Amino acid sequence: MGKKILVTGGTGYIGAHTVVELQNNDYEVIIVDNLANSDIKILGQIASITGEKPEFFRLDLRDKNAIAEILKIHPDIKGVIHFAASKSVSESVKKPLLYYDNNILALVNLLNALAGKPVNLVFSSSCTVYGEPDTLPVTELADIKKAESPYGNTKQIGEEILKETANAVKDLSVIALRYFNPVGAHPSALIGELPNGVPQNLVPYITQTAIGKREQLTVFGDQFDTPDGSCIRDFIHVVDLARAHVAAIRRMEAGQAHAAFEVFNIGTGQGYSVLELIRTFEKVTGTQLNYRIGPPRDGDIVKIWGDVSLAEKELGWRAENDLTSMLSSAWAWENYINNNPFN
Repeated sequence: MGKKILVTGGTGYIGAHTVVELQNNDYEVIIVDNLANSDIKILGQIASITGEKPEFFRLDLRDKNAIAEILKIHPDIKGVIHFAASKSVSESVKKPLLYYDNNILALVNLLNALAGKPVNLVFSSSCTVYGEPDTLPVTELADIKKAESPYGNTKQIGEEILKETANAVKDLSVIALRYFNPVGAHPSALIGELPNGVPQNLVPYITQTAIGKREQLTVFGDQFDTPDGSCIRDFIHVVDLARAHVAAIRRMEAGQAHAAFEVFNIGTGQGYSVLELIRTFEKVTGTQLNYRIGPPRDGDIVKIWGDVSLAEKELGWRAENDLTSMLSSAWAWENYINNNPFN
């Protein structure tokens, strides 16, 4: 096996796909997760894809003693990919203290536990750090505006904590990946987005509505300043996103980073509206969606898509999957879990 990587939140949606890509690239993976928004069965699904079940510890990063114990058990961990966080914009507006407690305290505890260890860390950040951008596509040099939601604010604060820490201490190298909107599932249809309860993200709500688990999909607003009135997002296939994490780890391992803290946009560089996504899903699957237009949600950004040329140049990475692949894989996963329920 290759170098040992700690993945926090590794049984979650993006985390599980990244674990698969790490194992496919000969890394040894240690997962920590509190299973608040994932299922322990995902470990077996990962093993079915890669032939290897990653080592797993169930713990909450808000327990600083627990993560310190894991690092004592595995003192040879060379890299960390930090996913563990609450992630819903709309929920964060309703429960801001939950997001500040979970997202910020977990990060601080992790950094304290890593103190004194030479380590490369990839941080799961978000395009929400840009707020409502002035110009599109948004680049990494765009102003970081006041966040539109507590969730977005936790990502801004997280980046600030990491930048200041990486600049202050020796042996910590950090790359923050600012995701756009991950969708889709692994081509095996063995792992994908597995929301607990009512989905907070668009695509699983679409697939659950199409398969009959949800009665109706709500499109939150159709009077925005966009071609069809619905919000526009840069959607990226989760497997492409997972591969960006491997590229980031390799960049730091090779000593190619230009600074102790770097940021990269990770998306396709193309925006699609919510209504366009729905039409594409209907075309790809041959399934008509029952949806209605509802009022806008608090905290939603109207339109955003990224300039991803920096990631392509510096990480040697490029998104390869188109919207059809994203939605067809999400639909295959929905059908899989409908026939093989997790809960």
